Amino acid sequence: MRGKQAPKRVIQPDLKYNSVVIAKFINLIMTRGKKSVAERVLYDSFDIIQQKTKKDPLEVFNQAMKNVSPVVEVKSRRIGGANYQIPIEVKGDRRSALAMRWIITAAQSRKGRPMREKLSQELMDAAEDQGAAIKKREDVHRMAEANRAFAHFA
Repeated sequence: MRGKQAPKRVIQPDLKYNSVVIAKFINLIMTRGKKSVAERVLYDSFDIIQQKTKKDPLEVFNQAMKNVSPVVEVKSRRIGGANYQIPIEVKGDRRSALAMRWIITAAQSRKGRPMREKLSQELMDAAEDQGAAIKKREDVHRMAEANRAFAHFA
């Protein structure tokens, strides 16, 4: 790597739930710097979760994050003229970042409803081990399992 690594930025917790994870999730939802819109989308989806499941939306969110978080992933590495997909363990920050990214992408890929409804449905599905984000995690785990023979290159 050239130069120094950029310092980690400290993210302020969100105002409603006082959670850094939710603040990070809001920042990932946000497009074109419209943070208030992203906050409204997330908080509205939490209200929808509250109405449909009669559970604390924070618990549903945390369960969804836990279920979607990958344990292993594959990393491409060039060895002797051939590219190998090497399974590696995923560390904490990257694990949560991948989980958030997959949940948001899965929610955006759903068609025909407002984002708050798509996001709430995806979070509820992920909390119950269903949905596109869970499928993505299973695909990544399957890839890592299939390439377990190359683990000694790590």
